[in-house]
Amino acid sequence: MWLMVFFDLPVGTKAERRHANRFRHFLKDDGFLMLQFSVYARIIRGEDGVEKHLSRVTKNLPPKGSVRTLTITDRQYARMKLLIGEPTKNEKIAPQQMVLL
Repeated sequence: MWLMVFFDLPVGTKAERRHANRFRHFLKDDGFLMLQFSVYARIIRGEDGVEKHLSRVTKNLPPKGSVRTLTITDRQYARMKLLIGEPTKNEKIAPQQMVLL
């Protein structure tokens, strides 16, 4: 399964930028891959893992902004189409990691 996090955070003040950066760094440190600047995804095994990481994301939310999550299957993730640009190095490695689990 994949847990995706989408967010739109304010960055108008120094404090807001600090909160947004902390949230992005938390996501990276928790194993999420950056698909786009405000879209992160993580491979997760099972519903228990989804609940664990949803809890972690919830505990690290910034005070303002909009944060959403979506859980999808590997099959649904594989159907995603990249219309312009190139997949990142992390995106190419991630599906191979799932096979190793």
